[in-house]
Amino acid sequence: MKKLLIFCGIVLIVYVVYRIYKYQTLDNGLDVLIRQGAVILDVRTEKEFETGHIEGSQNISLGTIRERYRELDPDKTYITVCSHGLRSVKVEHILKEKGFKHVHNGGAWSDLQKSFNLEISENK
Repeated sequence: MKKLLIFCGIVLIVYVVYRIYKYQTLDNGLDVLIRQGAVILDVRTEKEFETGHIEGSQNISLGTIRERYRELDPDKTYITVCSHGLRSVKVEHILKEKGFKHVHNGGAWSDLQKSFNLEISENK
């Protein structure tokens, strides 16, 4: 029973930290960047992207970003998104390591879409 309570406590803490981080990220001027033409970079797999994504977003998965980052323009602003926000953080850091200066984590694509009323594209 004690182990279950500890586990539940850890899960609760991780969830709260994630929600606070997501709130701060989405409240950090991403709406302005989107209005100014920032590219939404969806870093989920192609299969995930095909199930639904923000209209106009570009798809390069976390698994291929180290090979495909050259397809991106380092002078543009990118907002990375994925299903929960973890992969997008990783890609944000990878791109910054590659010299990209204007990369921001947008968290979960569906949360970004809801927050800014962006159009959703579904392929079914």
